[in-house]
This record gives sequence, structure tokens and C-alpha cells, in this order.
Amino acid sequence: MIARRVYLAGPEVFMRNARAMAAAMVRLCADYGFVGVSPADNQIDMSGYTKHEAALHIAASNERKIRECDLVIANLTPFRGPSADVGTAYEVGFAHALGLPVFAFTNVAGTLLDRTRRTAGISVSHHASGSFEDDDQMAIEDFEGFDNLMLSGGIEGGLPVVNDVPRDRRYSDLRGLEACLKLAAIRFGVDKKP
Repeated sequence: MIARRVYLAGPEVFMRNARAMAAAMVRLCADYGFVGVSPADNQIDMSGYTKHEAALHIAASNERKIRECDLVIANLTPFRGPSADVGTAYEVGFAHALGLPVFAFTNVAGTLLDRTRRTAGISVSHHASGSFEDDDQMAIEDFEGFDNLMLSGGIEGGLPVVNDVPRDRRYSDLRGLEACLKLAAIRFGVDKKP
């Protein structure tokens, strides 16, 4: 049987040790019978490109990688605010639109509303109607979801695997990835690690 390819979406690409982290994630995928594909593996010669051109080239390369995979596992841990990394959210939607199964995890527990309330610089008002608004008088989603409802709709089962880990391990803890690999192995009937 040919090993299924899994695209590893997440903010790990911004880590100082992004390549080492990607290698650890790819090894874990192999332990469960999958071939891990990381956007950190992009070997694109950017000489001669403007920053804008380079960005478009990287985006196209990541989309091509997703198209070449059988599934996506996304790290939806909040990144630079109360929500998941916007690039990762895009990749979840892109993969879902292609009909690929998307498994997801987050290393921060709680709802989007709770995290928004705790985010510096965002004031939340509660109205008599029961709705919540920010300082710009924009409604804050309150479906008791881990993030925006559209992310829930794009992932298998509508809920991510949740591990609440200390802040210093938020992007390096791989237990969520491993839990998703176990779920994917069941879904695809892949021989998995004992």
C-alpha cells in the first residue's frame, strides 16, 4: 500500500528552528505510516524576486503541496491573537474545498470568546440581548467554539484535538499532532505505531 501524504499546516514555519521542528513532525508522521509534507521544506530560490513576488510564489508552492496530499493536519493553536494563524486557516479552507479530510489540534483550551476577552487591547461589551461586541461595535462570535465557526466546519468532526500546554511549549508540543495521526490512521486504515 502506498503511504498517504499529509500536509502539516501550522505556525511552526515561523519558529526559529522551523526546519528542525518540521523534521520532528515528519518523523512522527512516518511512525504512523504517513509521509509528512511540511511547508518549511520549500526550497525556492527567491533571488530576483520582489518580496511580493516571493510571497505569491510561496503561496502557490504551498497550494501545490496541499493538492499533492491525501489529507491535512492543522495546528490551530492561537497565534498572535485569540485565533489560529490566518495562513493555516486559509490552508484548512483550501484543503476542505478540495475535498481533503482535515484533522486539527490546538494547544490552548477555551473558546474564541474567552480568549478574545483576555487579549490585550480588545474590550468586550455584553449587551442585554446577550450578544458581545468589541470597541468597533462589531459582534464577537459566541458559539462556544474553539475558533471561528468556519474552521469548525472545515475539520473532521467539527472539533480539534485540544491539549492545554504551558505557553513555552505551545508551538513545540506534538501530542496534538500525534492524536490527529492516530485518528487519521483509523480513518484511512493505515498500519500505525503500536
